[in-house]
Amino acid sequence: MQCWGLQAVSDKWDVLRGQRVYVDLWISFASHMASVYQRLGGSSVYEVNLRQYTEGGDILSFRSHLPRLADMGVGILWFMPMTPISNVGRKGALGSYYACSDYEAVNPAFGTLDDFRQLVAAAQSLGMQVILDWVANHTGLDHRWTKEHPSFYKRNDGGEFYDSNGWDDVIDLDYSHPGLRQQMIQSMRFWIEATGIDGFRCDMAMLTPLDFWQEARRALDPERRLIWLAELDPLDHPSYMQVFDAAYTWRWMKAATECRHTGPVLTDRLYALLEHYRAHALWKYRPAWFTSNHDENSWNGTEYEKFGPMAEALAVLSCLWPGIPLLYSGQEIPNRQRLAFFDKDTLDWTASPALHTFYQRLLLLRRHHPAFDNEMVERVAAGAADLVFCFQRRQADSRILVILNFSAEDLPGLHLPDTRLHGSWKDLFSDRLEDPSAGICLPAWGYSVLVRP
Repeated sequence: MQCWGLQAVSDKWDVLRGQRVYVDLWISFASHMASVYQRLGGSSVYEVNLRQYTEGGDILSFRSHLPRLADMGVGILWFMPMTPISNVGRKGALGSYYACSDYEAVNPAFGTLDDFRQLVAAAQSLGMQVILDWVANHTGLDHRWTKEHPSFYKRNDGGEFYDSNGWDDVIDLDYSHPGLRQQMIQSMRFWIEATGIDGFRCDMAMLTPLDFWQEARRALDPERRLIWLAELDPLDHPSYMQVFDAAYTWRWMKAATECRHTGPVLTDRLYALLEHYRAHALWKYRPAWFTSNHDENSWNGTEYEKFGPMAEALAVLSCLWPGIPLLYSGQEIPNRQRLAFFDKDTLDWTASPALHTFYQRLLLLRRHHPAFDNEMVERVAAGAADLVFCFQRRQADSRILVILNFSAEDLPGLHLPDTRLHGSWKDLFSDRLEDPSAGICLPAWGYSVLVRP
């Protein structure tokens, strides 16, 4: 969700002035903007890998973590699929979360439907919302629909069910069948009514026809205004953002990875790409920024493998740039191992999470500081411009200044020439008072977040 400048609004008004359709468009657009901002606002998303979260790997074991996550400032809990996993074609000992055998049941390894309903209620009582991972493109090989509704599936020339993406433990659904669409929406409604969830994270959303997602929102939103997060990059699939409130930023993550490995020559490219997302979003949706998730961690490496010492600076950017931050289970530990995807591989919570306070300060700042009441952001000039990524967010006199050293060089006296920065600012992490116009000291890959109330 982005903010139009006054001139852009004025220009659009001039073009459409006198056309009655404009009034309806503007009312609809403003209503959508207000709705998205009200539901997502200064929030954050935290992905829960229930299987690996605790030794028990179940709902009841996870519940003890709810107060800690609420204290850390998490706004939305995203649970990977809660549904049972197919036995046929199962990978590893436990199989893939994403090979569902029944859309309207809970994996018995996780607990019961009532366990999950109580978990949702407990999270909501602590001020968090809950969204559920929804896999609409495919099912596991022995999903009950393969017998009850075989016409719901695509078939190859030999008449066999198949998957078109090279995954051998799932088979594709056929959205040309109206009965499938009705049943899929009914299954989504089942979870809303039975457990009280607040929305869905839609797996590989671009693989399912756009008009299905439109149909699902029309059917389900009037009953309860939901949150819709898409696993797709909006720059690659812009038409899908007619539906979704937030979406992944794969291009951004790739560019940040390149910056880590090729050096500061990409700093301007990073700004340009972030601005591209902002211009494209134009208040219609919120880009979701992340350095890890279940796929990245298991298959491509932890954020420390990919970004090395740059990881924390990128976490700061993900939390404070306009959009919505997306965190993964254990990043607050911090977890430095790749978690097995198909087998048990428990996170280690024996010590207090070392980055709890780090994320707490970032997430609570974005939730409560007036500078996050809008989606405006301004690049700030800094010395060593090819090394430094610097921006501010503001609302009237309330400001946040973010300075990131995206290099392996220590910067002992970084100069910020903007005279508007003169004065006393409070460092978010040290609580020291700083005057950025007098120079900032940043270590290699270091960061500073300065707050003016």
